[in-house]
Amino acid sequence: MMSLRWQIMGSMVLVIILTVLINIGVGYYSSQSRLDVLVDQIGDDEAIQLARNLSREYTATGGWATVDSALSEAGYIYDGAREGEGEGHGEGEREGSESFHRDQIRVVIAGIDGRVVRDNLSDVPPGTTASNLEGRRETVFDLSTNQPVGHIYVDVNREFLSTESRGFLNTLLLITLIGGILTAGVAILLAARLSKRITTPVTALTEATQAIAQGDTTRLPVTSSDEVGRMSAAFNQMTSTLESQRELRRRLINDVSHELNTPLSVIQLEATGLRDGLQTPDQASDQIIHEVGRLRGLVTDLDWLAETDSGELRLSIEVCSVDELLASEVDRWVPQSLAKQVELSLQALDDLPELNLDRARMSQALGNLLSNALHATEVGGHIVLRAELEGDEALVFSIIDDGIGIDAADLPHVFDRFYRTDQARDRRIGGSGLGLPIARAIVEAHGGTIAVTSHGQGQGATVTIRLPLNE
Repeated sequence: MMSLRWQIMGSMVLVIILTVLINIGVGYYSSQSRLDVLVDQIGDDEAIQLARNLSREYTATGGWATVDSALSEAGYIYDGAREGEGEGHGEGEREGSESFHRDQIRVVIAGIDGRVVRDNLSDVPPGTTASNLEGRRETVFDLSTNQPVGHIYVDVNREFLSTESRGFLNTLLLITLIGGILTAGVAILLAARLSKRITTPVTALTEATQAIAQGDTTRLPVTSSDEVGRMSAAFNQMTSTLESQRELRRRLINDVSHELNTPLSVIQLEATGLRDGLQTPDQASDQIIHEVGRLRGLVTDLDWLAETDSGELRLSIEVCSVDELLASEVDRWVPQSLAKQVELSLQALDDLPELNLDRARMSQALGNLLSNALHATEVGGHIVLRAELEGDEALVFSIIDDGIGIDAADLPHVFDRFYRTDQARDRRIGGSGLGLPIARAIVEAHGGTIAVTSHGQGQGATVTIRLPLNE
């Protein structure tokens, strides 16, 4: 199968050749038709002009005595010019040169009685009755009486003019053909370069795509800012995203494996201890229930992830008291904060406006954020849940902690699914890396925005939620 490059180049070359041939054909035939019209006009114009001159000469002299001078002035006396060449140079030589280069036109003047007065080519003797004279016929008048006194016949040498016109057209055709070949050659070179310019990135893109399919990573060179350059840049961006997704997938496997392995190991140990009489039923059941809860939480997070991916996240909107929502959320997480010896406090204005929310899901989002803050905050640390108005447009929730903080390199990725910072891994902080992505999905479903800021490791972090006020 022909490659794309040759298809593009072949199409462009075909268009170029057809364009050149059409231009040559149209130019040739239009010039030919125009020359045919010009040949016809030559005889007509010459006959009319000469008839006017002869009419004036006849009227001035009262006869045909000066007919030779009239023909000579008009340039139709060819034999006289040749005689002048034999007698000497000078004016005769100039006239002979002009006559030699002039197309010979036969002019016959006949009187009103039909007898020849003058034949410039001397083919018919004067006084001979002329018949079947060819050429354009015009009448010569005696202007004093306005009576016809004879006729003039102007016969253009059409065969000679046709030969000359064909020669001119052939020369024109040759010049046009040479110009067309040169133009086509230059155009073909440009077509070859353009086709290469188009197909080279496509070939590179194909090879890079095949490399990615085999697990390798590659980048395309971006050498321009046109469509091809933007395509290469978009491919490079896609490659970077794929690399990130591969890394996230690897982390997902490790995290999910860890999250599943730990509670399953504990459950197995508790069950073994219960069977061997090393654990009391109450102790074993409490620990097993706790680990099963961890497994159920992971499954629930995965379900939430699938729900947001499929676009099936549904909200049950109702008018909600923000004061009650925040107070109940703090009360829910106080026992965990006390167990970890972390101070959890609420800072909010009195009588915050009511919002149209899905209370359960907004509680889940806030719970995910508070859980992350508790995991990242060490003993003796502080966590503040703050609520404040931002003008008349938005209500802002902030979860502020003074925990381990987030490195600047990790901030752009904190909302990536299953992403966990190196600090979280090093400190063996729990979590599956799904809390922030789920919180973002819930907040954005309410028409709000969420952002995370941190001044670096050991400087704590702040998660800010902005929700639009009810209209």
